[in-house]
Amino acid sequence: MESLEMLANNIANQSSPGFKADREFYSLYMSPDAVATAGAGVSPATLPVIERNWTDFTQGLLNSTGNSLDLAMSGKGFFVVEGQQGPLYTRNGSFQLSPAGVLQTQKGYAVLDTENRPIKVDVSRPVEVTSAGEIRQDGNVVAKLKLVDIQQAGAVEKRDGTYFKLSDPTAVSPSPAEVHQGKLEASNVAPAEATIRLVSLMRQFESLQRAMQLGGEMNRRAVEEVAKVGS
Repeated sequence: MESLEMLANNIANQSSPGFKADREFYSLYMSPDAVATAGAGVSPATLPVIERNWTDFTQGLLNSTGNSLDLAMSGKGFFVVEGQQGPLYTRNGSFQLSPAGVLQTQKGYAVLDTENRPIKVDVSRPVEVTSAGEIRQDGNVVAKLKLVDIQQAGAVEKRDGTYFKLSDPTAVSPSPAEVHQGKLEASNVAPAEATIRLVSLMRQFESLQRAMQLGGEMNRRAVEEVAKVGS
């Protein structure tokens, strides 16, 4: 069920720009009863169990959109935005301008510059973004995107959609990633692979469900037989 929920979320976000797929890390489980009943020289029975999920940060394809406010990154790194409870990190560069000229995400989070300030531009003038992340208007640099690379994968906590939060805000460093204006990074979910895995998981789920039903039926019949002998 955990695998199905995770995979369904991946498939639901396969068209979300900058989305990073989740995957399972499996381990083996040995119940105390299995260990206690195993005889000499006999290994106790083990079952696979999901120990934890991990996020695949592989870069997705960069698709041209023609929108000057759509930004993508090639290489390791994240855009930094101002969340409701502190900075958030994302690869989703589908940005827009507020009426006041603040560059923000589709959820309304302000995009931050290298000074941790919301980026603000003149809405009446075209915006140019260089590969280094400089935002220019009329040839003048008005701000520079804050691009960071996360040094500790274990410090990353996935949030809603394409956003990430850090449990340790110091685990970042400047990113050398290249910015591409007029492009968006596609999700790194492979639809064909996800569909095949979903079918396989559904079959496994149905098999386990039938086994549980069969076990319950056998227990019920055993109880009925004991009752008949007792009468």
